[in-house]
Amino acid sequence: MGLTAEQLTQGLDSVAAGEPAIASALARAGYPEPRIRETGYRTLLRTIVGQQVSVAAASSMWRKLEAQLGEDIPPLLLLEQDFDTLRACGLSRQKQGYARSLCELVVSGELDLSNLPADDEEAIALLTRIKGIGRWSAEIYLLFAEGRADIWPAGDLAVQVGIGRILGMEERPSEKATRELAEAWRPHRGAVAILTWHCYNNPAL
Repeated sequence: MGLTAEQLTQGLDSVAAGEPAIASALARAGYPEPRIRETGYRTLLRTIVGQQVSVAAASSMWRKLEAQLGEDIPPLLLLEQDFDTLRACGLSRQKQGYARSLCELVVSGELDLSNLPADDEEAIALLTRIKGIGRWSAEIYLLFAEGRADIWPAGDLAVQVGIGRILGMEERPSEKATRELAEAWRPHRGAVAILTWHCYNNPAL
């Protein structure tokens, strides 16, 4: 599971003790709510289904998949479906390719989502072997589902904007600058990332 409210508070308080801008943001905007997803295959499949479509379209596709394959949407059963069946559920050729890539890795045992490498970069490298899962999607999974405390998705636009606002920067920092800014906040960068989303459109800042 993701970082709990207690873990978020502890992590942010630790960073705020050495970073006045974080302390100020917490005072003005308050602590963020936890962002938690279930671990495992279904969450990654849901990520693939939801890419580049509206929330409503993704929800419709997911309901159709559950109706066709059952609530668990077993990876082996998905692999047994033909193109037209999955197309009827709303999955484009590209999404089908991504979904099959995930299912093949899970069924073969090459991807064991119950035992990902403890090293974050190794886990990201393994997750990005799935077609359609890039670094950002892997980082979000590790942060929201596994609750890894030091994940810092520096390529996320909202993280860049949010940390720029927190630090009072005139321009949104680049991905490289965003990554460098957070070095001092190890090993609590995940909590800071969740704070940046909380602050992204917060009128208190």
